[in-house]
Parts: sequence; C-alpha cells; structure tokens
Amino acid sequence: MKQREEISASTLYIVPTPIGNLGDITQRALAVLSGVDLIAAEDTRHTGLLLQHFAINARLFALHDHNEQQKAETLLAKLRDGQSIALVSDAGTPLINDPGYHLVRLCREAGVNVVPLPGACAAITALSAAGLPSDRFCYEGFLPAKSKGRCDTLRALEQESRTMIFYESTHRLLESLQDMVTVWGTERYVVLAREITKTWESIYGAPVGELLAWVKEDENRRKGEMVLIVEGYHAQEDALPPEALRTLALLQKELPLKKAAGLTAEIHGVKKNALYKYALEQQEG
Repeated sequence: MKQREEISASTLYIVPTPIGNLGDITQRALAVLSGVDLIAAEDTRHTGLLLQHFAINARLFALHDHNEQQKAETLLAKLRDGQSIALVSDAGTPLINDPGYHLVRLCREAGVNVVPLPGACAAITALSAAGLPSDRFCYEGFLPAKSKGRCDTLRALEQESRTMIFYESTHRLLESLQDMVTVWGTERYVVLAREITKTWESIYGAPVGELLAWVKEDENRRKGEMVLIVEGYHAQEDALPPEALRTLALLQKELPLKKAAGLTAEIHGVKKNALYKYALEQQEG
C-alpha cells in the first residue's frame, strides 16, 4: 500500500532510488513519484522500467550530465509556474556522483523549495559494513582515469586521517589498487564492497597489497559496481613524514647524503640523524 504524500507546488523533490534491490525503495519515494507533475531522470528508459514495476504513470524529462546546464533553466521555469518535479538518477541518491547539482544550485539561488528524501546510497551502505571508523570519513568519488592523476590524488590524500570512500569501475580496479600500493605501500587496509544489495554482493577487506593479489586471482572479483573503503592514515611516533622522504630522495640526486639530510631536516623540521639513518638503511637494502 502506497503512503499518501502531500505534494507541494513549485517544489523540487530529490528522490533516491534502489542501487540494486527494488525492495529498498521507500514508501515516501513511491508516493512522491506518483504525485509529482514531472520526473527529471538521468535515463528516462531506465527510470521508465522502475516506474513500470511499481505501476506508476508519470511524465519524464531527460536530465543528464550532457544537457543539465542547458535544461536546468527549463525545469526552473516549470517550477516557478507551479509544477512539482522529482529528480532521480539511475540508482542511489541524486547528485552523489550523479547529475543534479546545477539544477539544485539554480533552485536554491532562485528561492525555489528543494525537499530531499532519504534513501539508498552505495557509499554509505558500504561504509556501514566495512568495519572501519565511521565517525569521521570523506567521500572522494572516482579517482582520475589516468595513472598520473590517480597517483597525484593519492599522494594528496596520503596523510588523510579520516576513512576514505571511493567509487571505482570494473576496468580500472586493478590499476587503482596498484597505484595505492605504489603511493601508500602494501599495508593500508582497504575494503572492496562489490554489487551492494545485489545477488552477487561481496565485501572483502585486507591490506591493499593482499587485496590486489586477491582480486587478481578471480576475474569475477573485479566485475560490477564497486566501492572502496580505505583506512585513514595513522602516524607512528617515530615515522618520518612522507613529504620529508620525498624531499630527501630528490636532494640525494644532487648532493652528498649528509648535506641532503641536513637540508631536508631544516625544510621539514625533522631530526637530521633520523633522516641520515633512514637513507643509509635504504642504500643497504
């Protein structure tokens, strides 16, 4: 039985939809989708199948990454004329790595009422089962497509102490895990949550070096929709900052070891002896 919802005129509703299991849609979401004048959808065919499943007849309007900036004004005009509109993406909560930002920003600036509904979100669902700290976390979306961009981003996050959430695609999973090993080493704990809420759902966590090997063992382990939950950085009392080690490595190419260690110590405020000892151990290794 569908819940009744009092639909307000001139209102944009943000409506999450299931990320895999149709049973996860809320009664309120169904009531809003049934009652609004128009549904702005990322893919009208995909949303049409969802509506058909729940026997909802509604007018659809295509709003996706390639046309949002042009079509947002059209939707704003409809809202100002008194229409009610629901915004949906293909799955999950709109705007979370999905279209909708430009429309919502335009509505907020114009004083149009925006009503968000709670519901499915792959990032939060995966985090709740990852077994990593969830009191402080940051959502980073997809890593850059090319290795250099990925490594630059991972270096910038190297000392991020919060749990980090990434989305990743099936054809880039191995490369991203490899770049994490390259930048962070093999011991950073990472949870791979795959196909959340779907038939082949799996959640597996391990130090990233072991996780990379585990994924390589079976091609099926890198198929589907994926979320990576990454342990935050934990500084050891005697650990040298990664920035200092990079500076030391660069200076060693041009200067004697003692001079390089001394300059690095001045730049980063760390102990010269610790840097010198580290460099000697690296050379011996």
